[in-house]
Amino acid sequence: MTKYATLMAVVLTLVAAAAVAATDDAFDKAERAWREGRVKRLTSPVGWLTVVGLDWLQPGENVVGSDASCAVRLPAGKAPARVGVLVLDAGVVRLKPVAGSGLMIGGKPAAEQVLGDDMSETTDVVTLGDLSFFVIKRGDRYGVRVKDTASQARANFKGLDYFPADPKWQVSAKFVPYDAPRKVQIATVLGTTEIMEAPGLVTFSVDGKELSLEPVIEDPKNPSLWFIFKDATSAKETYQAGRFLYADMPKDGKVVVDFNQAYNPPCAFTPYATCPLPPKKNWLPIRVEAGEKAFAGATHEGR
Repeated sequence: MTKYATLMAVVLTLVAAAAVAATDDAFDKAERAWREGRVKRLTSPVGWLTVVGLDWLQPGENVVGSDASCAVRLPAGKAPARVGVLVLDAGVVRLKPVAGSGLMIGGKPAAEQVLGDDMSETTDVVTLGDLSFFVIKRGDRYGVRVKDTASQARANFKGLDYFPADPKWQVSAKFVPYDAPRKVQIATVLGTTEIMEAPGLVTFSVDGKELSLEPVIEDPKNPSLWFIFKDATSAKETYQAGRFLYADMPKDGKVVVDFNQAYNPPCAFTPYATCPLPPKKNWLPIRVEAGEKAFAGATHEGR
């Protein structure tokens, strides 16, 4: 080999090494940014660490307050014994606040009004100091979720644990669309089922093993592929009920499924969530050693 050829071989090797290093750096940077965003969302004033209560409404009057007899319990020491009544009638929830209760809606003192639930175009959030509550709808049931920006879980949060980020788990997958989107039943921790839309299957290979997942569309107005799955690490290194993962909609029949961004459902952080559970076809028979590990800092404070 001539000196020129040797020099060119060295140059090409260095260029290739630089390209690999740049790719690795971009991957690491993207994964760090995703994790930082995940923590920011989780610990925000409206994040899941602030959830301290969930009570289901009965038809008729449901008293709201900190007294133990209230149908909707607010944390003791942070709210009066009684702040108002929520009246459930034919799928409509009306707030009747007690005079001088301190309840606010949209920065103004709350007056008697119908409250939009979390499935409505507008969700009406009622606030009282650090506390807030709003109506949720699950099937034909209506409940009230209570949040506290000063919750112990949020104040004592020590971070999340992850498997090391690995490009192996950033999988290029094939999207196999159904002839028409299918309505699928997704079980929940409440023992109920939700009907969601599945647009097709996503197929991929890990260590030579052919696998598939069926994503659903959570928000048709802003569609993305939502994977609710579990794997052989579930109930061991990762949360027992499985994990969540989002991916962009298919492009030219391809989907990038980044298991490094798999994360725990809200139920890992609070007993007052209503999480969906992975359907059997989304139980992967492999260990997905990527993404978020089980949360070790759960604190279920009482009311």
